[in-house]
Amino acid sequence: MAVPVIDFSKLNGEERAKTMAQIANGCEEWGFFQLINHGIPEELLERVKKVSSEFYKLEREENFKNSTSVKLLSDLVEKKSSEKLEHADWEDVITLLDDNEWPERTPGFRETMAEYRSELKKLAVRLMEVMDENLGLPKGYIKKALNGGDGDNAFFGTKVSHYPPCPHPEYVKGLRAHTDAGGVILLFQDDKVGGLQMLKDGQWIDVQPLPNAIVINTGDQIEVLSNGRYKSCWHRVLATPDGNRRSIASFYNPSLKATICPAPQLVEKENQQVDDTYPKFVFGDYMSVYAEQKFLPKEPRFRAVRAM
Repeated sequence: MAVPVIDFSKLNGEERAKTMAQIANGCEEWGFFQLINHGIPEELLERVKKVSSEFYKLEREENFKNSTSVKLLSDLVEKKSSEKLEHADWEDVITLLDDNEWPERTPGFRETMAEYRSELKKLAVRLMEVMDENLGLPKGYIKKALNGGDGDNAFFGTKVSHYPPCPHPEYVKGLRAHTDAGGVILLFQDDKVGGLQMLKDGQWIDVQPLPNAIVINTGDQIEVLSNGRYKSCWHRVLATPDGNRRSIASFYNPSLKATICPAPQLVEKENQQVDDTYPKFVFGDYMSVYAEQKFLPKEPRFRAVRAM
């Protein structure tokens, strides 16, 4: 069983209907799929790989050696304990936003990542329009919902993560299993070092590395907006003894003030009341719950935010 790989360029040709159906299947049956020929220049992607790896070596590697995760793992191994690190991840991560501080010491990092983020944001919007069409919603519906109206208020963040070689991967995850809180997630993963897995029909399967593909997954808010037709998917990253896995995830998430609820058209279409699973809520309230319950089942999060 392999995560679907979809040629995004075929949306513009004779195979448009087939490609739309593949994306619908990716959203409905998987919650994960990979896009190739997505329109982001390969030259830019090669630069992203280069500056991200240089940034880790230059600005992060030494810090990671002194990190809490490294210390906790060392303590566990010394004790010869059979326990595992349940509350830590073997991950080094920074988040890039338009208005926060960015690394300054790595040549070309700022310029390259700003250009990359701009391209990714455009791809996210194109993808949301495909979702609108597949769901029978007006063009721009999902984007407008995530922005809380017609402005450009959505949260667009980029996590630059590295998962360094782990001497005892049996004790710790690279990143613990979770669903993503937000909207559309666009991941540029390492094309050599694997480790990303998604949960499909009760089984963990690898999201296979594919050079210069962009991995798409849908977050909790897309599940709500689609009234459950599109599911957010559990995923995790395994720690590995070899290789330093690079992972660059961009999140097109709602504004904290955006009100999220199932699209009325989908509720009416299915001739049902809004399912109790998906209440109407303000995204900032959901994030308050998610911050406490990220690694726990998602259904209680929806119930908790309904009670607020």
